Amino acid sequence: MKKYIVSIDFGGTKVLSALTDESNQIISKIKIATDISKGVDILLNSIANSVLNLMTQTAISKDEIKAIVIGVPGAVNPFTGIVGNAPNLGLTNINIKEEIEKRINIPVLIENDVNLGAIGILGKELKEDAKNVLVVFIGTGIGGALIFDRKIYRGSNYFAGEIGHMKILGEKDICGCGAKGCFEAVASRTAMARDILKELKRGQKTSITKVLTENKKIKSKALKFALKEKDPLVTKIVKDKSIIIGKQLGSITNLLNVDTIVLGGGVTEALGKYIVPWIKKGFKETVLEDLKTVDIFATELGDDAAIYAGYYLYDEMKDLIK
Repeated sequence: MKKYIVSIDFGGTKVLSALTDESNQIISKIKIATDISKGVDILLNSIANSVLNLMTQTAISKDEIKAIVIGVPGAVNPFTGIVGNAPNLGLTNINIKEEIEKRINIPVLIENDVNLGAIGILGKELKEDAKNVLVVFIGTGIGGALIFDRKIYRGSNYFAGEIGHMKILGEKDICGCGAKGCFEAVASRTAMARDILKELKRGQKTSITKVLTENKKIKSKALKFALKEKDPLVTKIVKDKSIIIGKQLGSITNLLNVDTIVLGGGVTEALGKYIVPWIKKGFKETVLEDLKTVDIFATELGDDAAIYAGYYLYDEMKDLIK
């Protein structure tokens, strides 16, 4: 009897896969690295391999798995399985559902990665009085998901929640989508790292250099180290970006009148105690007076939000499985 679901959080640097049982409890997890520079086939193979590795690790057979649920960072049609555009992965107009099913012969369901995380947060974490919710994941980019009346809202073309590509007036930084001034090009971890490296090239001193890798990639752990050290440069840049995030969320709240904002993603997980108060500060500077009571908090689920969501997405979309 089939009783397991494999949930996958698929990103440009990692594939996090987990096996959950009928009670939506995580049985086992596995994380493998991905490299988008090696092409689409290698990326898709890495997903299939992560599932096979998980099955080997848990001694579970294909016949015991109901479905593989995959969260993809980009424009996703969960009903057809087509990824219209995932710029951070180099995927355009590809039916990822069919491609993975060819490789592993297990039914596949897909969803936008932040939507998937939001579905997990809704099912596992949100209180009943949280009806209309904005979920924001801050990491390499900035992703959003919308919950209205406790249901995920995908939009007419499945683009709803793409707040990372809202424009900020006067900003000219180039986004991964190719446009200038996108929210995520201004305030994501990528933007924080870019601005820190610019200052290093200008001769600024910062403690973050103690923990930089040889390729000088600045990840969330390095930012956390510098903030703990009370590094002036890193603190200023992270604070400024966090306030920008808060201001954008205030403007979005003025439009949508949500009652709750949940923050997630790698930056939030690593730096939450620093950035959440700064985000709230920026939020209060832009939101209407009557909306300042919006509950803003960081999810406690971390990466597991998307993992738990597999159970709920399967329940919603199991009729799509042949």
